[in-house]
Amino acid sequence: MFARRSRYTPQPSRNASHAARWLALLPVASLLAACGNSASSINERAPRVGSAETLYNNGVDALRSDRYLLSVNQFDTLQRNYPYSPYTANAQLMEGYANYLLSKYPESVQQLDRFLELHPTSADAAYAFYLRALCYYEQVADVQRDQQGTIEAMDALEEVITRFPQSPYARDAQLKIDLCRDHLAGKEMLVGRYYQQQNDFLAAAGRYQRVVQDFQTTNHVPEALERLVEVYLDMGLLEQARKTGAVLAYNYPSSKWYHDAYDHLRAHHLLKGVDAPDHKQGRNIFSRAWHSIF
Repeated sequence: MFARRSRYTPQPSRNASHAARWLALLPVASLLAACGNSASSINERAPRVGSAETLYNNGVDALRSDRYLLSVNQFDTLQRNYPYSPYTANAQLMEGYANYLLSKYPESVQQLDRFLELHPTSADAAYAFYLRALCYYEQVADVQRDQQGTIEAMDALEEVITRFPQSPYARDAQLKIDLCRDHLAGKEMLVGRYYQQQNDFLAAAGRYQRVVQDFQTTNHVPEALERLVEVYLDMGLLEQARKTGAVLAYNYPSSKWYHDAYDHLRAHHLLKGVDAPDHKQGRNIFSRAWHSIF
């Protein structure tokens, strides 16, 4: 830090000639002081570059003590001053990790891409791909917003599984892919409900059908089937409504959504082939049942 300077106010002199000499010397003194202060500021701002090992250890110590910005600075300084050091590759990876902890995801991805481009066969490549995928995953937007980021996250996570199927990162990547798929299904349901509220039943049916066909393992399928029953009834497609209700009964007999669908079908006298709620246990063969009916 700069030392706090005391304020000095010159006192008026009774001797006019002495005052004149003091005023004459003032510009020179000010200039010298400014030069001195400028040099001092430059010296204070100039980074002290240690050895590559020192910079790396400083960066690691900063990471361990949660001083992530300082860690990034140390690793970056190492890379700029020692591009061919044996510590440089690790510094690239660690700077990517520090940026991830700072929630600076684009900067982290950029750093990790550089690491993977320069060291594709590194023993740490699996971790680099996984951390890169996490950067995309952390940016997944709420279902109210565009889901391009979710698709990018899924692509990055699938790359981890494809490249390193036996790595400890593959299992977690698969779990996160499942969550991304559930997120995308939630987006389809949101749009489908909007179309249904606007009485655009054909568009709504398209969204619900996509959930049923493309996201069968998500928790949104029972609701999608029930809402398909609703829109088919609204469009006068009574047989399709009944068949959809049968699929719902076959796979989710205890679901609240089947109770709702059952009531709708009963109101339209379409219960043929559709069991009352809770009369069956789910059979877990949803895909076969759906495609055999439709």
